[in-house]
Amino acid sequence: QVQLVESGGGLVQAGGSLRLSCAASGRTFSGYVMGWFRQAPGKEREFVASISWSVGITRYPDSLKGRFTIAKDNAKNTVYLQMNSLKPEDTAAYYCAARPPNKRDFAYWGQGTQVTVSS
Repeated sequence: QVQLVESGGGLVQAGGSLRLSCAASGRTFSGYVMGWFRQAPGKEREFVASISWSVGITRYPDSLKGRFTIAKDNAKNTVYLQMNSLKPEDTAAYYCAARPPNKRDFAYWGQGTQVTVSS
């Protein structure tokens, strides 16, 4: 059973940085795409970043390029999200997700970690 456990959220001042971690377990993730999403209260879930487990290809929405960086450590089965120059509008619950090979949708989700950016 795939399990994704996020950590690293918290309260930070605007302009600060946080690094989120997602510990993945339950199978080998070769061929998977790992992603980060976020959801603020009253808003739809938003794509933040993704990385292919095997090749390391990354994707970001244009709005977050340059501030957020996704990375992985295959040996630790962990995916990271480095967030710099944080803004109050980055406040949200952040979720890690895994998309199996040849699937369109992310099938596995973590429980989320809260990020709050104060002005």
